Amino acid sequence: MTKKERFKKIFPILKEKFGEPKAALEFETPYQLMVAVILSAQCTDVRVNIVTKELFKVVKEPADIREMKQETLEKYIKSTGFYKNKAKNIKLNAEMMLDKYKDIIPKKLEELIELPGVGRKTANVVLGELWNIREGIVVDTHVKRLSNRIGFVKNDNPEIIERELMKFIPKKYWFIYSHYLILHGRNKCIARKPKCEICEIRNYCKYNEKI
Repeated sequence: MTKKERFKKIFPILKEKFGEPKAALEFETPYQLMVAVILSAQCTDVRVNIVTKELFKVVKEPADIREMKQETLEKYIKSTGFYKNKAKNIKLNAEMMLDKYKDIIPKKLEELIELPGVGRKTANVVLGELWNIREGIVVDTHVKRLSNRIGFVKNDNPEIIERELMKFIPKKYWFIYSHYLILHGRNKCIARKPKCEICEIRNYCKYNEKI
């Protein structure tokens, strides 16, 4: 079975299971989403939402971050981990948002990734969630794990995984593919002990073939 054939078997099953998934991160403004995704690095969406519930009472736009002391920001986001580095990047990000983009989030991936704290994953999430723009595939820890287990890739490098997936997954499914794998990774294909015996896509997964 080719990767494309495997995808055509798996995708409809996940689509029927999850339907139209909503964003896991809670936000009201486009800028808040970008901040939330930056905070989500090495942190669960649940924890980020707990943190941003308080942070977003005072942060709506980049100007709010520019007016906030870094030490204050650090206190808000401390529980997300790597908080000093995240706070530094968010502060620098807010400065560049004004200097380079007049506080308007750019709609091009190559411009987004120039912002401090914004890599390809963050940029793809922002573009997909806000404007349904597909310039790439979001590769987080779940997408990386499941794409390898299913048999779509044999690599741990997110950028290489993204390039490989883009070769056979139709562009219109780039964004939703990540959503489905993230949800399935939390639901059945968990990291330490995947529930292969009750997994809906087990018949098309290479990992299950080895068991």
